[in-house]
Amino acid sequence: MDNKPGLLSDYPHHQPLTTRWMDNDIYGHVNNVTYLSYFDTVANQFLIEKGGLDIAKSPAIGLVVESHCRYFASIAYPERITGALRVEHLGNSSVRYGIGIFKEGREEACAEGYFVHVFVDRASNKPHDIPAPIRQALEGIKTG
Repeated sequence: MDNKPGLLSDYPHHQPLTTRWMDNDIYGHVNNVTYLSYFDTVANQFLIEKGGLDIAKSPAIGLVVESHCRYFASIAYPERITGALRVEHLGNSSVRYGIGIFKEGREEACAEGYFVHVFVDRASNKPHDIPAPIRQALEGIKTG
């Protein structure tokens, strides 16, 4: 594993975010568990806006089955940040996202990680092929 933070330019999709009052912990910075919430927000907003995911009605939904985060620099409320997204692996029913969190205007990540979505049938929870519009959107941010 590389101990250096990645760069914003390593990610094809960028999403502005803001920290929230409740994100800070007693130490005065965003608590570690909140970064996974940012990851989830960036990926799901991409799926909704670019892939046409209807979170209430789509027959196939993505469930997180694995996640990881590494921290390089702290952020705090109030701060504008950028969530950056790429697809590192795209299977039939799964996708591994690479995600970075960046201070606004900065090129080096404050935190980076990944999570894996497995798409399943909403009713049966059985694996489901990634729907075509979502697959097309994911192909557009695939790296490597």
